[in-house]
Amino acid sequence: MDLTEIRSFSADQERGQWFDLLDPETGRATGIRLKIAGPDSETQNRARLALADELSDVADADGRVTAEARERARLNSLAKCVLDWEVAEDGQPLACTHSNILRFLKAAYWVQVEIDAYASDRSAHRRVG
Repeated sequence: MDLTEIRSFSADQERGQWFDLLDPETGRATGIRLKIAGPDSETQNRARLALADELSDVADADGRVTAEARERARLNSLAKCVLDWEVAEDGQPLACTHSNILRFLKAAYWVQVEIDAYASDRSAHRRVG
C-alpha cells in the first residue's frame, strides 16, 4: 500500500455506504436505508472535531460537561455521519436534514446503536473488488 492507495481508501469512505436498518427483534429489514460516511472519511473527521469543540463550548469553568450536553453533542456528531437516507414519516419521504436526522436518532436508542456501529465499522466500508 502506498500514499495514493491510502488517499483512495479515504475518498471511498467519504462517498459512504448504504446501510439497511434491521428490526432489533426480528432481524428483518425495516425498509429504512441510510448512507453512512466511513470512519476514515473527512466527514467523520470533521464530526469528531466538531464534537470536541461542542464539548469544550459547553464545559463549565472546571471543565465539566453535563450528561445532557454530552449526549446532545454525541448525537450531533453521529448525525453528521449520515450522508443520505431513505426514511418515511406518515408514508411520505422525509428530507435528509440535520434536524430530521436528530429526530430520527432520538426515536429509539437501538437506532443510534445500529448506526453508530456501522459508522465505526471499517470493514463495512471496505472496497469490494
